Parts: sequence; C-alpha cells; structure tokens
Amino acid sequence: MGAHLARRYLGDPEPDPLNLPTFSPELGFPEERKERVMIATQEEMNTAQLPLELRDYCAHHLMKLLKCKRDSWPKILACKHERHDWNYCEHQDFVMRMKEYERERRLLARKKRLEDKHTAEAHGM
Repeated sequence: MGAHLARRYLGDPEPDPLNLPTFSPELGFPEERKERVMIATQEEMNTAQLPLELRDYCAHHLMKLLKCKRDSWPKILACKHERHDWNYCEHQDFVMRMKEYERERRLLARKKRLEDKHTAEAHGM
C-alpha cells in the first residue's frame, strides 16, 4: 500500500507528464499497437470553454457532464451517470499513463544494465 511513498523517498521519482517517452511505443510488441486518440475535437472543447488543464482524453465525458449539470439545474444529482462515466475515464487514463511510465522505467533500467554489462566485458571483468 505504501509503495508509492517508499519509491518517492528511496529513489525512483514520480512520473513527469512533461517528459515524453524515449523508447518507441512498438518496442517489444509483435504487432502494431493502436494509437490513442481524443474523441472530442479542439473546436468542441473551445465552444465548451474547457480550461486547458481539463482537456485530455476524457474531455468528451466532461462536456456531457457539464451540459447535464447546466440542463438539469438545480437537480445536479440527476447527472450521476455522466459523472461516473467521466470518473471512470479519468481512472482508466491514469492507469494507462502509469503503465506507460512503468514500461519506460523498466526499459531504462534494462538499457542501463546492458550498458554496465558491456562496459564490464570491455574492461575484462
């Protein structure tokens, strides 16, 4: 349960969303992977006036939630289904980003291990 806390203080940093992966997304997979695409277009997000920090892969669910809240005011509890869809999408996006981060971390560790092995062989150890 406290693995993320131990990792934070003992070495591995948390993922930085601004750092792009250094390895190819197809590395290690036999067939081509499906690319993630945003369902909501930039034009739709502009008309919905979503702030930049909320424009992600789940923006289409957020736009439905905001529209439902606007249309059913003051009964905002009527939008439970839309809120659940948005929260589930955000959770799935988080899980996907953590999987990509973990994959990148393991590939970097593998690369370092191989480089150390080659330098040890080069020095005759």
